[in-house]
Amino acid sequence: MQSNPIHNVVANEFANVNTHIMSQLKSDIPLIEQIGYYIISNGGKRLRPLMVLLSARACGYKEPEGALEDNNMIRLATIIEFIHTATLLHDDVVDESDMRRGKKTANEEWGNAPSVLVGDFLYSRAFQIMVEVGSMRCMQILSETTNIISEGEVQQLINCGDPDTTEDSYLKVIQYKTAKLFEGAALCGAVIAQSSEEDSKAMATYGMHVGTAFQLIDDVMDYTSTAEEMGKSVGDDLAEGKPTLPLIYVMKHGPEAAKQRVRDAIVNGGLEQMEQIIEDVSSCGAIEYTQAKAVEQASLACDAIAHFPNSAYKTALIDLANASVKRKS
Repeated sequence: MQSNPIHNVVANEFANVNTHIMSQLKSDIPLIEQIGYYIISNGGKRLRPLMVLLSARACGYKEPEGALEDNNMIRLATIIEFIHTATLLHDDVVDESDMRRGKKTANEEWGNAPSVLVGDFLYSRAFQIMVEVGSMRCMQILSETTNIISEGEVQQLINCGDPDTTEDSYLKVIQYKTAKLFEGAALCGAVIAQSSEEDSKAMATYGMHVGTAFQLIDDVMDYTSTAEEMGKSVGDDLAEGKPTLPLIYVMKHGPEAAKQRVRDAIVNGGLEQMEQIIEDVSSCGAIEYTQAKAVEQASLACDAIAHFPNSAYKTALIDLANASVKRKS
């Protein structure tokens, strides 16, 4: 995982999170450690735990003196990463994915059953650490977060193969399945810093908008990036019949032949017409439309924390929001 200026603001804290993550993967069952280490050490930007650190610091969090495991900011960042990793393990099984971050998925390497069960381990370990944090408010936030993520995943499954999925319905899915964890990360950072209700809500709003922008750009990259850039197979969403925003836009605004091609691909899945659909998405303005929506979300995120005192942490949060719409991977 490469360092960048956004991470550098909390470099020491970030290093401590990575140390804590690895220490919490320990288990008497070797396969749990093997799969856990494999997926957690397999690259990734750690954006969600980073958001905990930046939010907490921007809100004035001061860690207690003492052992690393007594630092609730570090604990919460670890919890967020474990929840995220558990969802990845489960998602890859549901989606039958064979590549993530440029390497074989855990389900491809070890099979579906071990992947699901290690995902369950990470969820349960996350809740063990939550108890150690000792904040009923954070427990409430994160239990609600995991529940809503699950609802979003189920709704996405329902939407698969449905070419009549609306933009509003799709945005609700990504707010549930992706943006909710960003929201929870930012909100927990504010809560452990004992922020006011107003500031806590502002951080939650910031996280929700950044998470939405992040997912919209993911949708764009499925039609504009190479497998090497994305670290996963091109066209995965289309192959699974997922009606993402670029495809929804084509079905609403594209020429009739393009509309029919996309509808057929969503209903039937598969990549038989992938090249032509990439051309359809590119030529009718779907990429620009989705990017503009992402930029709008990033701008709303920055607006949400505009009233916070200026600091290196606030600047990093703003940079993180803007970087979420400029990334190539």
